[in-house]
Amino acid sequence: MEKTTLIFVGIIASLVSFASATPGIATFYTNYVPSACFGSQDQGKMIAAAGDALWNNGAVCGKIFTVTCTGPRNPVPHPCTGKSVTVKIVDHCPGCPSTIDLSREAFALIANPVAGIINIDYNQV
Repeated sequence: MEKTTLIFVGIIASLVSFASATPGIATFYTNYVPSACFGSQDQGKMIAAAGDALWNNGAVCGKIFTVTCTGPRNPVPHPCTGKSVTVKIVDHCPGCPSTIDLSREAFALIANPVAGIINIDYNQV
C-alpha cells in the first residue's frame, strides 16, 4: 500500500508542478562573470540571468528554476530536446528579449543552440 500511495503522491506533485508553469521566452549567453548577484564568484554552468519581467530589483537572485522548451520562436524547426533543466538565477539581463537568459550549456540541454531563442515553460523550485 505504501508504494501505491507514494506513486500517487508523486504523480499529483508532478501534475501540480506542470500546471503551475509560466510561459516565457529563453535565450542564452556565454559570459558568466561578473554577475549582478554574485560578482566574480563562480556559480557553475547551470545558471541564468533574469530578464526585466522576472528580475524584481534582484529579489530573484539565487532562486532556482526549472525550464522546459515548448517550441520555436523563429524558423528553426523542432529545436526542443524534450528535456528540462534546473538553473540558478545569478545575473540580470536588462533589456533582454527573453524572460530567462540561460547559460549556453543549460540552453543546449533543452534546445538546439542554433535556434537562439525559444518558447519555454518555467517554474520556481
